[in-house]
Amino acid sequence: MATEIKAPTFPESVADGTVATWHKKPGEQCHRDELLVDIETDKVVLEVLAPVDGVLSEILKPEGDVVLSSEVVGIFEEGASAGASSSSSSVADASVQPASRVDSSLEEPILSPAARRMADEKGIDHAAITGTGKGGRVTKEDVVRHVEEGGPVVSAPAAASVAPAASAPKVEATAPVFSGERVEKRVPMTRLRARVAERLVQAQQNAAMLTTFNEINMKPVMELRAQYKDVFEKRHGVRLGFMSFFVKACVEALRRHPVVNASIDGNDIVYHGYQDIGVAVSSDRGLVVPVLRDTENMSLADIEAKIREYGKKAMDGKLGIDEMTGGTFTISNGGVFGSLLSTPILNPPQSAILGMHKIQDRPMAVDGKVEILPMMYLAMSYDHRLLDGKDAVTFLVTIKELLEDPARMLLDV
Repeated sequence: MATEIKAPTFPESVADGTVATWHKKPGEQCHRDELLVDIETDKVVLEVLAPVDGVLSEILKPEGDVVLSSEVVGIFEEGASAGASSSSSSVADASVQPASRVDSSLEEPILSPAARRMADEKGIDHAAITGTGKGGRVTKEDVVRHVEEGGPVVSAPAAASVAPAASAPKVEATAPVFSGERVEKRVPMTRLRARVAERLVQAQQNAAMLTTFNEINMKPVMELRAQYKDVFEKRHGVRLGFMSFFVKACVEALRRHPVVNASIDGNDIVYHGYQDIGVAVSSDRGLVVPVLRDTENMSLADIEAKIREYGKKAMDGKLGIDEMTGGTFTISNGGVFGSLLSTPILNPPQSAILGMHKIQDRPMAVDGKVEILPMMYLAMSYDHRLLDGKDAVTFLVTIKELLEDPARMLLDV
């Protein structure tokens, strides 16, 4: 029995998607819940699974095609076997398979989207990776393990293309000499990265964006963390990081300065009676900002656990659209990559974003004496249409005071 394979039902905020990767070819046997195709939207990659055991008989939307919500992308033959449909699909198979892959022994394994991206970026031959996932599927962890174990990195086609360069004739001494091949590679921008780029440009064009800076002595928080991190992890099962302290400080500062938590909607100012804080996370597909909901009711352990969960989902491409929508304020931590100072860009329609940076020892004047202290620069970009300089500066000073004396957050002073 023929069954239509449809794209997922997209939320109202998502207009369409792009067929990213077909993991099965026409005539290929599929098991129930096995991955058939990835549909990439502006925000997430959605997976379409086989409804039952059977065979993918026809692909209606090839890779790169734009699809609408619930649009038919392929036909699935329920209960069929690969042998039964091989005659009808042999022509289609020959048209989509390179000559070097006609032999089934040379067929590439199935790679998850994250694994495929990492393997391509590192130039790893897909066939050389051993998959440990369901049905032999290669996961991102398999790619990492392959690299760590010193497996072959450059694929056979790439290695073959390098060989002629070694025997190239010598050039005159006056000509510029380049070592190796000067290879260029053009790939289409992912929908997520294209959407992020669009929103960043839109934020700069539509907001009167300004950035104010301050610095914070991280010694009190570092000492508190060092004193309790082992007990904290043993009790809550999650490591105590710096981000949870910043989230709690921002929650308290947003309460005291509600205009920073507000947003502009046309000619209206919308004041939010809750603090939903987005945490910028870098992934293989680009920057994503999952949102911590109702942070005013979350403990440090809750925040750390949720951030860890979001980070793993971001790397695996598993973040849901509902997890990245909304938010009244955003925190971005460029310090994890070594950034000493930056000017973060607003995340519309929010009116402010806090940028954390690298902790670095610096000589500071304390009570007339010079001390070496672990300092961090903080940057807060804000929409000057809504926030005056006083609002932004006092908000940032509040965060500084709370973190340099963490007891303030407990005592509400």
